[in-house]
Amino acid sequence: MDCATRHRMVFRQRRQVPGADQGPQLASRPPQILPKALGHSSLIAQVVTHKFIDGLPLYRQEAIFAREGITLSRQTMSGWMLALADPLAPLMAEFRRELLGGPVVQIDETPLQVLREPDREAAQQSYMWVYRGGPPGQPVIWFQYAASRAAKVPHDFLFLDEAPPDEAASAPCFYLQSNGYSAYHVLARHDAVRGHMACWAHVRRGYVDAAKACQRTGAAHQMVAMIGKLYQVERDLKDLTPEARRDARQERARPILEHIKAWLDSKAEKALPKGKLGEAIRYTLNLWPQLTTYLEDGHLAIDNNLTENAIRPFVIGRKGWLFAGSPKGADASAILYTLVETAKASGLDPHAYLTHVFEHLPRAKTQDAVRSLLPQHLTMADITPLPQSC
Repeated sequence: MDCATRHRMVFRQRRQVPGADQGPQLASRPPQILPKALGHSSLIAQVVTHKFIDGLPLYRQEAIFAREGITLSRQTMSGWMLALADPLAPLMAEFRRELLGGPVVQIDETPLQVLREPDREAAQQSYMWVYRGGPPGQPVIWFQYAASRAAKVPHDFLFLDEAPPDEAASAPCFYLQSNGYSAYHVLARHDAVRGHMACWAHVRRGYVDAAKACQRTGAAHQMVAMIGKLYQVERDLKDLTPEARRDARQERARPILEHIKAWLDSKAEKALPKGKLGEAIRYTLNLWPQLTTYLEDGHLAIDNNLTENAIRPFVIGRKGWLFAGSPKGADASAILYTLVETAKASGLDPHAYLTHVFEHLPRAKTQDAVRSLLPQHLTMADITPLPQSC
């Protein structure tokens, strides 16, 4: 058989195959976190990581991309941040459910400037509220933007959608831990709050400031030393179970607290009311019931430092990007800070976690599939792709 005859036979066979004459076919695009965005999920995750972990504002990222010969405007990247809110909503609902499922919720807040807020001047302060909760060993760190610092903000977040009577058993019930801000005392009166714990770290700062202001008096130094003994007890008990920690606190911390209370009562009338020592003593006595609540439950911490540590990356990032351009932008920032800070608290690399979520969330069609994307349920092995063999 000559070459020409073979060629004619192959040509006829190819024509008999359905679709063989239609040329190359492209596979359909997998579901995308942002279907209309040209950027791949890994690129969107990179932009989010650079802003919310590395503190790089979008205009700096635009310049970095330009040096690499890539045209990617800050407007495009900003649009991605805003557009992520809708597809992430199912995952955020699971974050909130997990947050309220633990024995303790810690709260703190920090100022935030937001432009283009309705009926407000650009210079007026808004706030980013931060909540830390979740089951033991599975922390959730939730950020919430609000124009107000009123107690109504955390109240509505924690209790607005309370369970109906037939589901009362599943309603949230937890200890509240905070600083001495009056709004938190309002929250503590809610039926779902088992108890209110104040922060010994805030108390200690008052006496440290008093010691610096008047170095010739030893009273402030005495209190700092007594608080140090409480912290030493906590260091000694950190590896115990919550039940064992509670019992050990009764034996070791309670006598120290009784001694501190007696010291405060003896000094209260002697210290100048408007002096730093007098202010610190008054602050401590006003919060005394809340400062001893941690004896009740081994899940409680002696201070609110974990929440303050969660706020710190936001405060550092704020120095770079200064303000949010709109309330919608502030909401988007809150969502993305929630993702990256909870991922960090769960021991995950934020960029790897975001890439994993952005790739798998569009295909998660059930609640269980969405819940499987919570960082508390993942390890680095789950979200790190295996190297491809040649």
